Amino acid sequence: MAKLTLDDLRKMRGDKQKAMEMRDNSNKDVQVIVGMGTCGIAAGAKETFTTLIDTLTEKGITNVLIRQTGCMGLCHSEPTVEVVVPGMPAVIYGHVDAATAKDIVEKHIVGHQLIDSKICDRPSIDIIKNG
Repeated sequence: MAKLTLDDLRKMRGDKQKAMEMRDNSNKDVQVIVGMGTCGIAAGAKETFTTLIDTLTEKGITNVLIRQTGCMGLCHSEPTVEVVVPGMPAVIYGHVDAATAKDIVEKHIVGHQLIDSKICDRPSIDIIKNG
């Protein structure tokens, strides 16, 4: 393994600081929650989580809180990702690989379009009509 230079260490620190800032909830109006129970991790949730962070960072999107949770009870659809965007229904996407994670950022968060083929659940609050 090659020795790390001071510049390498500074870059690594900067990358980690950006990733940690995404977990800070101040000034964030969008939430992305990745199911990281053992079933999710076994299905590839770590890669999904990393791809979401990398894509948000590449696009300079700073209003998204990304966090982890345990099992969402949808083991058959792992990795699962819940997305909550103001003015849109909260949805849980299933079978979220790296390509789908990029689509979530580009289509759902930026473009405000649901990815119908990957929706596996909508929390009941979105189905219940008021009054």
